[in-house]
Amino acid sequence: MEVPLCVLVTGGAGYIGSHTVLELLLDGYKTVVVDNLNNSSEIAIARVRQLAGDHAHNLSFYKMDIRDKPALEQLFASTKFDAVIHFAGLKAVGESVEKPLMYFDNNIIGTITLLEVMAAYGCNKLVFSSSATVYGWPKEVPCTEEFPLSAANPYGRTKLMIEDMCRDIFASNSDWKFILLRYFNPIGAHPSGLIGEDPHGIPNNLMPFIQQVAVGRQPALKVFGTDYSTKDGTGVRDYIHVVDLANGHIAALKKLFDPTIGCEVYNLGTGKGTSVLELVSAFEKASGKKIPLVKTGRRPGDAEIVYASTAKAERELNWKAEHGIEDMCRDQWIWACNNPYGYQTEKTQ
Repeated sequence: MEVPLCVLVTGGAGYIGSHTVLELLLDGYKTVVVDNLNNSSEIAIARVRQLAGDHAHNLSFYKMDIRDKPALEQLFASTKFDAVIHFAGLKAVGESVEKPLMYFDNNIIGTITLLEVMAAYGCNKLVFSSSATVYGWPKEVPCTEEFPLSAANPYGRTKLMIEDMCRDIFASNSDWKFILLRYFNPIGAHPSGLIGEDPHGIPNNLMPFIQQVAVGRQPALKVFGTDYSTKDGTGVRDYIHVVDLANGHIAALKKLFDPTIGCEVYNLGTGKGTSVLELVSAFEKASGKKIPLVKTGRRPGDAEIVYASTAKAERELNWKAEHGIEDMCRDQWIWACNNPYGYQTEKTQ
């Protein structure tokens, strides 16, 4: 019987991390999660164990900040990792504008520490959680991986800097293998309703906000900009089901073991654009709830239309998103009904 590959997942208790950890376990990987629980919950890990069933014994969790080099070194000294999937990082655009140093410290210093420890212990395969924000405000759509890169805020800049670091490290030493995954807009939840997105405080993203309006935690949804030259005047984005996104990471992980891989980048999206009002309408249909809207002016720096070209991921990773917007809204609503206050059982804020 072959020994299962062992994967370190940083930030594995977070929204995308927890869904990916579950798919890794179900696929037979030994999975070690490190997370500082800054914007995540250990309850997510307990629920992943529950969903993993017979595979739960392959999961270990350590509460750890990846900037804590001695702790990370101790972990690498005691466990041989075949690859790392790196999610850990802060991710709120608005907060990054207010607190750029906090973002540079957490995201950049954290990644440098991780890469140094990986190098010291001979682990040279990394899947990195990047973002479509590295395209800045694209002049045309769909966005292909060859588009010029620019970041419009400190959060996006941290993603771009880390991508550049990976490219530079690979150029200096071709033993490294990197896959940089540029996500579009992950929404939805595991169909069981046991794990999903649980942002602390007021959500920054559209779907968690819609969900909070539906369960009565927010009075209405603010729609920023209704005069864009789109089908209904509202901004258009590429929403992807978080389970499809998680499976994209498994496909990328497998690709890291392909001898021809160096430092590659892939978009993970559906290749379809959905407007704010279309998403609201699909969610109303899934939930049977009316979402009150407050229409307001455009937010500075918001792009009009952004969606992915997914041809490269389909061709080279053999991966394609399978779920449409209806599935995303249905699963989001199951999660919301089961967990109206996220992983907290009752109202805490």
